[in-house]
Amino acid sequence: MQFRVSARRQDARGSLARCKSAAIALDTSLSGRADAFNPAELLLAALGACMIKGIERVAPMLRFRFQGVEIFLNGLRQDVPPKMESIEYEIVLDTDESDQRLALLHENVRKYGTVFNTVSPGTALTGVLRRSNLASSK
Repeated sequence: MQFRVSARRQDARGSLARCKSAAIALDTSLSGRADAFNPAELLLAALGACMIKGIERVAPMLRFRFQGVEIFLNGLRQDVPPKMESIEYEIVLDTDESDQRLALLHENVRKYGTVFNTVSPGTALTGVLRRSNLASSK
């Protein structure tokens, strides 16, 4: 598979990335922007999207039932050399599946994600997958 994205500077405040018929505002300003993702946030968003897509892909094969998923990511940037030193994540699923099945799903997310497997060799990447409080109170 091959992927194509273009990114173009719009002005000193930001840039725009395009792929297919989608566009994402990029915070490429030295002073920062609240209305756009900066490069580090974009990396975390890509990782979150990779995990959600992985869940969508393997859930039917595992016959794993869930109603919703939310992912929280925190990245710690190292200054010298500049890089993402560590990323912690929490995957929260709205599901009634057993703890064993949650562990199986988490194993699949960690094993088969393109972005996950690209980031993990150079970054301390740790996290948990848990059932939401909503699911456990049903």
